[in-house]
Amino acid sequence: MTDFKKLMDDKTYLQIPKVDDIVKGKVVSITKSAVHIDIEGYRTGVVRGPELRDESSQYADLKVGDEVEATVVDLENENGEVELSFRFAGHKRAWDKLAEFVKTGEVIQVKITEANKGGLMLAINHIVGFLPVSQLSPDNYPRVAGGEKQKILEKLRSLIGKTLDVKVLDLNEAENKLIVSEKAVWEDRQREVIAKYKVGDTVEAEITALTDFGAFVKFDNLEGLIHISELAWQRIDHPSEIVKVGDKVLAQIVGINGSKIFLSLKQLAHDPWKNIAERYKIGQVVKGKILKSNPFGFFVELDPEISGLLHVSELSHLPAKEAGEVGEPGDEMEFRIISIEPEQHRLGLGLKDAGDEPQKEKAEVKKEEAKEVAPAEEKPAEEKSAEAPKVK
Repeated sequence: MTDFKKLMDDKTYLQIPKVDDIVKGKVVSITKSAVHIDIEGYRTGVVRGPELRDESSQYADLKVGDEVEATVVDLENENGEVELSFRFAGHKRAWDKLAEFVKTGEVIQVKITEANKGGLMLAINHIVGFLPVSQLSPDNYPRVAGGEKQKILEKLRSLIGKTLDVKVLDLNEAENKLIVSEKAVWEDRQREVIAKYKVGDTVEAEITALTDFGAFVKFDNLEGLIHISELAWQRIDHPSEIVKVGDKVLAQIVGINGSKIFLSLKQLAHDPWKNIAERYKIGQVVKGKILKSNPFGFFVELDPEISGLLHVSELSHLPAKEAGEVGEPGDEMEFRIISIEPEQHRLGLGLKDAGDEPQKEKAEVKKEEAKEVAPAEEKPAEEKSAEAPKVK
């Protein structure tokens, strides 16, 4: 009775597992198709068939005597044994391990298995994950002129089979969602390098890509952006007017925001607006070429370095139908300088004379105006007196 009481007091022997519980035990035998496990204080269990696959790869090389964990699938099978699964237990362990990676920020290596237009597919301990395009490092980001989707997909497919260092970015076991980031690893590794630089530093960089909004450059294994407005003092429509991929340039760092570095070419170039007073005066009549028109006026090039704006308000004295006839891109004509703001790099223009007719007149318009003279126009008083009958 004393031994029985001790047995009853020992809670280990009273804990009968339930289906889906994870139990611990010791391997007692191993065959090609099954592993038998002694579940302490209960009975023998067996792992067989597809349930032998361990998603965490923890039990790839089992030996008799090893302590293991398995998930209860059935409390009693046809042989009176507890039916167990390494697969379910491994699945749980794999998700738990991923949750640890989220907390610690540990860097893990993954092999890319597939690519689609949105990013790359991979697997971590048999759990399928996704690496979005936006989370690729600059080295692997698919920059394609015009954003052509097929070319982007081709670049992503070139990464299939490669091993990348990533961090777990988002995790949801219930939704079977695993999102990773290569960019986060790259940012962490660049912090020490970025710390060596400050705003105002001059660096030698290589142009690596061009977009409508600027040029990407690389230096010291860092990536930066030269915005289109920082490429030159004059107005340009596309970075390709100033640089091309492969060019080596000197650039000044004008901003650092985390891992983002912003640079400028024009800050190292002569600012033509500093001595503009020596070249142009308010009221001066100048020749210029219309570069571009838009709803608020015309951009006009006075010389290769200085452009001005003919604001639409300067056309208010013209009939609405004639405003569009003032000029078009490529036209050269005369303007009058009405304002100069060197600090803001702005120069305002008006037509040569505010009261003048538009300088780009159509010959047909003039002819039509000539035809509009009234046929019954009253004659001058002198002619009337000449025609009046003389009174003797």
